[in-house]
Amino acid sequence: MAKKFKSQEIKGISRRGKIIIACGIGLLVIGFYILIKTNPQGDNWASILSPILIIGGYITIAIGIIL
Repeated sequence: MAKKFKSQEIKGISRRGKIIIACGIGLLVIGFYILIKTNPQGDNWASILSPILIIGGYITIAIGIIL
């Protein structure tokens, strides 16, 4: 006999998740804006801060998708 599977309800991203994703996109925008302020040698404050913000933005978006 074949078992009948209960249909699982597919839910979208929650309101809290959307807010977290929006914050992550904001971090990305700020990070890429600061990235244009870096110098070719990579020894100023923008060269240190921008990769942190960009990676943090991508991590924040991933967390927002999971929640």
